[in-house]
Amino acid sequence: MDVKHRYTERIKAEAKRLGFMSCGISKAEFLEEEAPRLEQWLKQNMHGEMGYMENHFDKRLDPRLLVEGAKSVISLTLNYFPEEVQSQDTDSPKISKYAYGRDYHFVIKDKLKQLLEFIGEEIGEVGGRAFVDSAPVLDRAWATRSGLGWIGKNSNLITKKVGSFFFIAELIVDLELEYDNPVTTDHCGSCTACIDACPTQAIVEPMVVDGSKCISYFTIELKGNIPAEFDGKLDDWMFGCDVCQDVCPWNRFSKPHNEPLFDPHPDLLKMSKKDWEEITEEVFREVFRKSAVKRTKYEGLKRNIEFLKKS
Repeated sequence: MDVKHRYTERIKAEAKRLGFMSCGISKAEFLEEEAPRLEQWLKQNMHGEMGYMENHFDKRLDPRLLVEGAKSVISLTLNYFPEEVQSQDTDSPKISKYAYGRDYHFVIKDKLKQLLEFIGEEIGEVGGRAFVDSAPVLDRAWATRSGLGWIGKNSNLITKKVGSFFFIAELIVDLELEYDNPVTTDHCGSCTACIDACPTQAIVEPMVVDGSKCISYFTIELKGNIPAEFDGKLDDWMFGCDVCQDVCPWNRFSKPHNEPLFDPHPDLLKMSKKDWEEITEEVFREVFRKSAVKRTKYEGLKRNIEFLKKS
């Protein structure tokens, strides 16, 4: 058994032990195919007010600019599909499932740190960095290259076995490993469920989402007022949006996660429309103490709820 194979097997086994759903590895190199797509997307202002998307253009496309001497990108996925969803109050404001529990950045960063430490102990001195969606890394591109799934028409990474309700993270390391083959087949076929269901028509063509029209953008990223033209089109979402995933046929294979930190605060699932409309800052702080929802702050969530109220 050659050394690259042995190291690769050990890393994948440890990733599984840490609770990651899948682990794939690809060669750290320039993302040639993605470069013109990203440039075009930015040129058309599909990032809206997300100015950070324009920063570090070169780094987004070449991991060797993020980690000196990088040889491998280790892509990992972590399931967040919940066992229970929010109150079935039909017109109650909704939160995207990924934000039910503890902020995923902290949960995943901790697991990645443990994996990097394991690599150091088992293999020796390896230089590397952990990335969870808050750095200039094209997660889905690397996950696709690493054989973890294909990009669906809603631009999410999808797998046949579990759908798309999972997080993606990476370790970029200066260690040469055995590389996986990308999934070459797109299993969306002629299905357009996500495009048809998007309340704001944000999926402008297969695999292209106009971020500046996405409900997640309006309810999380946008700092000013939500444009009046989207009045009545937010489908009761007050933080994020799951519509394009909820309607995806592959998500019938989603299985509940087994990460206790992703379990919601007990009050979250029971809150009614009235509870949300009357939410106080104290309740907000308690229910979302360590949640990603804190990103929008109390004022932001109130703005979103008020917008839904007058819709």
